[in-house]
Amino acid sequence: MAETAPRPTNFIRQIIDKDIASGLHNTVVTRFPPEPNGFLHMGHAKSICLNFGLAEDYKGSCNLRFDDTNPEKENIDFVNSIKHDVEWLGFEWQGKERYSSDYFEQLYAYALELINKGLAYVDFSSPEEVRALRGTLTEAGKNSPYRDTSVAENVMHFEKMRAGEYQEGSCSLRAKIDMASAFMCMRDPIIYRVKFAHHHQTGDAWCIYPMYDFTHCISDAIEGITHSLCTLEFQDNRRLYDWVIENISIERTPRQYEFSRLNLEYTVLSKRKLIQLVDENHVSGWDDPRMPTIAGIRRRGYTADSIREFCKRIGVTKMDNMVEMSMLEACIRDELNATAPRRMAVLDPIKVVIENYPKDQVEWIDAANHPSDDSMGTRKIAFSRELWIESEDFKEEANKKFKRLVLDKEVRLRNAYMIKALRVDKNSDGDITTIYCTYDPETLGKDPEDGRKAKGVIHWVGAAQASAAQFNLYDRLFTVANPAAQDDFGATINGESLVVKHGYVEPALIEAEVLQRFQFERTGYFCVDPASKSEQLVFNRTVELRDTWAKISG
Repeated sequence: MAETAPRPTNFIRQIIDKDIASGLHNTVVTRFPPEPNGFLHMGHAKSICLNFGLAEDYKGSCNLRFDDTNPEKENIDFVNSIKHDVEWLGFEWQGKERYSSDYFEQLYAYALELINKGLAYVDFSSPEEVRALRGTLTEAGKNSPYRDTSVAENVMHFEKMRAGEYQEGSCSLRAKIDMASAFMCMRDPIIYRVKFAHHHQTGDAWCIYPMYDFTHCISDAIEGITHSLCTLEFQDNRRLYDWVIENISIERTPRQYEFSRLNLEYTVLSKRKLIQLVDENHVSGWDDPRMPTIAGIRRRGYTADSIREFCKRIGVTKMDNMVEMSMLEACIRDELNATAPRRMAVLDPIKVVIENYPKDQVEWIDAANHPSDDSMGTRKIAFSRELWIESEDFKEEANKKFKRLVLDKEVRLRNAYMIKALRVDKNSDGDITTIYCTYDPETLGKDPEDGRKAKGVIHWVGAAQASAAQFNLYDRLFTVANPAAQDDFGATINGESLVVKHGYVEPALIEAEVLQRFQFERTGYFCVDPASKSEQLVFNRTVELRDTWAKISG
């Protein structure tokens, strides 16, 4: 996009423009704060593009900060995958990556400050008792019997918590706010709990860990975040965010703003549900190409540019809505239509023997890599007596609407000759095994002089020079548009979300690089899977050539 082109606006940009115009801020500092307890998904991609994109546009900065306050579910592998995903999307964070655990000493000190101000207390109620006293949406909560413990006793108990003298679940530190608040998050929320768990950054130095709502706002303030952006489910929690900042002696006072999360058809964007898909082996792992994780869609063949374009198209609002999967697919289809080299691959092969072609002859034909971009050059394809074509491209008899190979009819082979089907061989089950044809040697790249016309054009691969390949045909992971709304979302998993085919590809694909993308003519857009090797080529279908689901859903 040209630098002079107008930037798309949204309510967050309007807030920033007003803050800068008023002198409240002279720069923009944002942050992307994932919890390292899984791989990032498309909802995170929206947040990444928003936070880093704003920092870029306003010539500010964006921090990458790991919300690592729950060590039992976190590990360094998730940390590394998150860093890789952010970099792959094309963004750079300010300085070194940060961790909430970097601030554990400061957070502990601020918790002590709240205790000394009479605004926090150590509660020895059991988790069940805490829940029972919390009340409901229509009934006020009740005070804990430990709510009025003296400051000195609370300080002593909190120090003992840190020293490891209390067991997990035996006590917690709670903010003293208002048990009758209409907002559940303000009913004396827990801000510290005891956890004897090894931490991927701090090791065994701590056995108490702060809660997200206490940690996040203080981390923002320490880092000088000007605009703390999160999704709408944290809207009520903004009251707790502000309460913590207002009641501790910290210099900076960041503000939280909420935007709608991404909801994408035919998938789930809940970390809990994604973990369930992995743990229950519904998918092969976090980077399964059917998963809505950044790693998964990257392995499927999506590009960083296509994801950024998708996030640009869906925009930023305060209104929750369901985004059609076709919008995401259109972004990669538009890009690959212009950039993907063309190749020929036969996924469901049936053999063709051209009886009037010399047995030992191989003809190397030049074929364009792209029909409308000459700069992409050409490659050689091998034409010989025996070929592979798609089984669906032949019928013994067919009506006029069938524009492919039929007995006693002619069809053109892409980039090559016209052939005519004469007869077939069948196996004991009646399945066709071989189609015998003749070719017209005067039709390479041109129509015959007598005015004959081929019924259609089909793709093919020379049998002798072809390489065997596996094709993973990926489709939507669920059969319903909103699986998260189902009582048992697992029951709506699409049993046809992965169909594996074994066929052949042209010689030019033997040296293809991992994740290199191609359009397989008349078939779809594919990329080379990381598991692909020269002795076993593996290709993942990124997306079909056109939106076939529009017909189904329509």
